[in-house]
Amino acid sequence: MWGFGRKNTTTPVKEWKVDDSKPIVTQTPEYQKIEKKEHEQIYEEVLAHFKETELYPVCEQNCQKSDYKPLNSYEKAWLSKQCLLRYLRACDWKKEDAIKRITGSIAWRREFGIAGGEFDKITSQLVKVENETGKQQVFGFDSEKRPCLILLNGRQNTKTSDRQIQHLIYMLERSIDFMPQGQDKLCLCVDFKKYPEACTYEPKVPAVGVGKAVLYILQYHYPERLGRALFINIPTLVNIFLKICWPFVDPYTKQKCKFDEPFSQFITPEQLALNYGGNVNFEYVHDDYWDDFVAKAEEKRAKVMENFERKGGDIGMSEWDLREGI
Repeated sequence: MWGFGRKNTTTPVKEWKVDDSKPIVTQTPEYQKIEKKEHEQIYEEVLAHFKETELYPVCEQNCQKSDYKPLNSYEKAWLSKQCLLRYLRACDWKKEDAIKRITGSIAWRREFGIAGGEFDKITSQLVKVENETGKQQVFGFDSEKRPCLILLNGRQNTKTSDRQIQHLIYMLERSIDFMPQGQDKLCLCVDFKKYPEACTYEPKVPAVGVGKAVLYILQYHYPERLGRALFINIPTLVNIFLKICWPFVDPYTKQKCKFDEPFSQFITPEQLALNYGGNVNFEYVHDDYWDDFVAKAEEKRAKVMENFERKGGDIGMSEWDLREGI
């Protein structure tokens, strides 16, 4: 069962039960396959590069060689077979481009503070205040068993800051923790409706520079992680903002975006809250949700690392094996 927060007792409660303990498929999932022979060779060469390279930069720009450090266990687990394939596909199977981009992401993850071990700086305690009004929730799965990351701009409680970006990336990483065996993508659900009872700071349209910075992070450092993106209740100002940022969105991502189409078209009722047409009677209560959510995510991350160590602890392991039992 995966549920967070307090259930509203003013109407009949339908308990939210999710069977995410079973893999999506029993045969080899599509995301593990390499269709072309020439791509197999490129993949093997990229894999060999990262297995043979001992030291990596700790920041994206102007990192001194003397500051380079070896990969920790979390980074090696992150460098899974599917991770390498996601970057290779995003780079159109250009080996050198993929190596450069993956190396850049290793550096960015270390600098940003999400690379594990000594590089784990974006903690639940750091960003907890950002979610006091429930403006971001990892809640349910879509029809393809992708975990749903729900963004509620109308529940804004803080000013625009670096911590807001840290909070978004923290929640994105936790969404990845909840991906079941056989799934490596998420469903992003963005609702711009105003919630006066929950909003403690007037929501504003982000600066274009902030929007571009977030878009760069998502496109460059999280290639092929987006399964679909749903946007509803879009006000005029936000619509203008989206149009300004739209040219910077890659064509592949654009195909996954849906505007003003009900969440219920893509998420089954037992995985969706009542206010979106689902059957789940859910009320966000921060003290109930947050600690339970963080504990469950940490448990799943620990399971991945347990599988990683038990099955060899090397770069290039299959996420199918890493997510066994999740």
